Amino acid sequence: MTKPIVAIVGRPNVGKSTIFNRLVGERIAIVEDQPGVTRDRIYSSAEWLDHKFMLIDTGGIEIGEDDEILTRVRAQAELAIDEAHVIIFVVDAKSGLTSADQEIARLLFRSGKPVVLGVNKVDNPNQIHEIYDFYQLGFGNPFPLSGAHGTGFGDLLDEVVKHFPADVEEEYDEDTIKVALIGRPNVGKSSLVNALLGEERVIVSDIAGTTRDAIDTPFTYENQKYVLIDTAGMRKRGKVYEATEKYSVMRALSAIERADVAFVVIDGQQGIIEQDKKIAGYAHQAGRGVIIVVNKWDIVEKDDKTLQEMTKKIRAHFQFLDYAPILFVSAKTKQRVHKLLPKAKEVAENHAMRIPTSILNDIIADAVAITPPPAHKGKKLRVKYATQVSVKPPTFVVFVNDEELMHFSYERYLENSIRQAFPLEGTPIRILTRSKQDDQE
Repeated sequence: MTKPIVAIVGRPNVGKSTIFNRLVGERIAIVEDQPGVTRDRIYSSAEWLDHKFMLIDTGGIEIGEDDEILTRVRAQAELAIDEAHVIIFVVDAKSGLTSADQEIARLLFRSGKPVVLGVNKVDNPNQIHEIYDFYQLGFGNPFPLSGAHGTGFGDLLDEVVKHFPADVEEEYDEDTIKVALIGRPNVGKSSLVNALLGEERVIVSDIAGTTRDAIDTPFTYENQKYVLIDTAGMRKRGKVYEATEKYSVMRALSAIERADVAFVVIDGQQGIIEQDKKIAGYAHQAGRGVIIVVNKWDIVEKDDKTLQEMTKKIRAHFQFLDYAPILFVSAKTKQRVHKLLPKAKEVAENHAMRIPTSILNDIIADAVAITPPPAHKGKKLRVKYATQVSVKPPTFVVFVNDEELMHFSYERYLENSIRQAFPLEGTPIRILTRSKQDDQE
């Protein structure tokens, strides 16, 4: 079951990001502090009571001249409205009801999506009268909030979860491999889907963003069931705003959430841009299997060094994806497209791999014997034992005498030792360090 999506919408400077951070709490933390992992989070998993959901913050659009304000606000609101199951519409008690608020309200009404109205900056009970103006927007009871003090969120979230759909996603068999194609608009994701399926099931066009919604295509290949989740484009023509590049990741998020393996599709002719790294970073943070797919390789001018140079460039830009295989393909000529699904199957198997505890501890013991942990401030890290606690991705807990002594570089060394012993290409590995005192200590 995929998580419902909740979008926070509102004009600039009403406190959307503060509210976002309050709602996700500690979950905003970066998974790994490595080069290239994106730091500007616009989404996170969040939880209220027994409900888990994906929260999207549409904040952060820079506002220029006054006459640009409504255009930009509309752009960010429309993107969020398209993705979300429920919308939290944030307004500002201190500045009162504005024409921009009313403009957004009109968009939200047209969407037909459930809207919960949060009035931010009600920082003390004497200000409660400031919420009454907002009844005019027509979204029922406004919920007074203080992003600064963290008050009012329980009532707001109680209302939000009432609107969650009962069934967000069609269930697939457990042995079905779900593959999401993610990447910037116009890198050829829909063309790749067509090349993989060998038939025209998805509309393909040269206009960036002609595939409006994520499309699921279940099929069987060599007795293995797959579902391709095509996150193809951004918007139909007329909806492509300058702000859309920044928010194109929103489309990829729900697909990544549901996938086992993500094909990160890059335009081989255009090369790597920052947006590619951001989108790939989301797949990595979500712990999905990853294959880097360089498309349009047929139109790249090549000599005998081009492939090596591009590989080197990808490895430099995507240092956090050093485990991901790279395939150079052409959706147009079908060059090497036949390698994608077998590689996806291999990565999915690695992603779900379970390593027996006895073998895991042999690997860790050998690694520690070859390179003992360095001492820190006169104290020595002692690695006691390890166990695998989950799959998708393979996640290991390493018990030590003092987790404060585990340096990132040594954790990385243990990860590499596990990778040398097992074929874990394409899947991230999570290592969690926990202190465990001996009885006599």
